[in-house]
Amino acid sequence: MINDIIIDNLIKRALEEDMPFGDITTDALIDEQSISRAEFIAKEAGVIAGLDIAGRVFEHLDGRVIFTKIVRDGDKVNKGDIIAEVEGQTRALLKGERTALNILQRLSGIASKTNEICSKVKDLSVSIADTRKTIPGMRILEKYAVKTGGGSNHRYSLSDGVLIKDNHIAAAGSIKKAVEAAKASVPHTIKIEVETETINQVQEALVAGADIIMLDNMNEEKMREAVKLINKRALVEASGNVSLDNVRQVALTGVDIISIGTLTHSVKALDISMKIR
Repeated sequence: MINDIIIDNLIKRALEEDMPFGDITTDALIDEQSISRAEFIAKEAGVIAGLDIAGRVFEHLDGRVIFTKIVRDGDKVNKGDIIAEVEGQTRALLKGERTALNILQRLSGIASKTNEICSKVKDLSVSIADTRKTIPGMRILEKYAVKTGGGSNHRYSLSDGVLIKDNHIAAAGSIKKAVEAAKASVPHTIKIEVETETINQVQEALVAGADIIMLDNMNEEKMREAVKLINKRALVEASGNVSLDNVRQVALTGVDIISIGTLTHSVKALDISMKIR
């Protein structure tokens, strides 16, 4: 599971944003001693992710709250399924409702999308990976959701690995110069990836000694040519304009990894509601 300190800081910021001076509606209407029970209900089919985090939201507001998971992260649910229950101070349930749902719905949407795409290539030796196209402050959660949906994680941050992109190449002067500079600077434990757009660039990256070669926005014919040229001498990653409709065709070119920004940057949240009973 994710580091509790990171989760607690994220939840604290979210609650501060949602009620900087309290919840004037709930505080006016609900007695402090009131206790309620609520159910989280899936309003559409999908894969659940983020239940522990949603439960933690209420713990911040009521230390005696009881959050019970009916399903687990990674489970598939259908419309109408009860996925969790929470019992505690009514004020705490109402104040935490939106923050808990925002997190749970978004992470479940990412897990569902990832699972849908992974299912298209489950019989092939290829990994479906995310990117850094995440909501600021939410990356660690969103990448957790990708893993929950069956995908894999690309680098978490700019500190995790060398990825030489088109602008780096332009600034450095060439792929060769960029790779040489990276090798002279970073530890030997860090892999070096190069983004390429043409077969000539693939050849240059290969000669320069790149550990991973990204095929950026290449058509399937060019990808097959690149995979044949690389011939297992580096990992091959495909990226750019990959969707549910063409992910299997891309995988069949022989690439090792397919990175897909839409897993996180424009995903639809899974519809989940919280109802007090």
